Amino acid sequence: MAEPLLELRGLHKAFGALVVTDAVSLTVNPGELHAIIGPNGAGKTTLVHQVSGTLAPDAGQVFFAGQDITALPLARRARLGLARSFQITAVLPGFSVLENVALAVQARAGHSFRFWRPAATEAALNAQAMAALEQVGLASRAAAQAGALSHGEKRQLELAIALAMQPRLLLLDEPLAGAGPEETERLIGILQGLKPHYGMLLVEHDMPAVFALADRISVLVYGQVIASGAPASIRANPAVQAAYLGEDF
Repeated sequence: MAEPLLELRGLHKAFGALVVTDAVSLTVNPGELHAIIGPNGAGKTTLVHQVSGTLAPDAGQVFFAGQDITALPLARRARLGLARSFQITAVLPGFSVLENVALAVQARAGHSFRFWRPAATEAALNAQAMAALEQVGLASRAAAQAGALSHGEKRQLELAIALAMQPRLLLLDEPLAGAGPEETERLIGILQGLKPHYGMLLVEHDMPAVFALADRISVLVYGQVIASGAPASIRANPAVQAAYLGEDF
């Protein structure tokens, strides 16, 4: 069996007396989409913060590709291949779609990207940025101002920015939040297309999307994993139905 791409061992995080992450252990394998679901306040985003490096756990360890990265800062983790999209869209609205992604290429490669210089002088950056935009179906919008995109297109742009970092693992924090039905369908299709190429840890409240996408699902309630397994087993689990899904799901 292949070594897990991501392994969390007994992660614990508390804010005063409030325990938000309670001995969470799970893995994400190469090419696997592992979804984290649970009610509001269950600690899902806090868990993603600990994986990405924006928040340090009080106890436990984070391993990436067999390396203990628990003490590494966010930037070091990103260089190793961890890329994150956020619950709230985080694009630069005054820049073009291509410039937003080229900035991510610059951050990864350490190149100088100056928007007042002719685009041809930054051909390598732009080529890599365009490749990422093509992966998410946004190449035709490369010249558009990011602020003029629809909500769903901004989500696509966020994915392109993450892909420009050449990740091995994508951390996706509610990528479908706020998307309409057509946008959701488009984003699900994009994620399905990316699945063979990247490990993914997905936090999402859209249950039809989760069950359409996930290879494995873990259910977080009050900071604890109460169940973990294949989608069919999670759907049929009485404890999960009682805590989150409901019997009619």
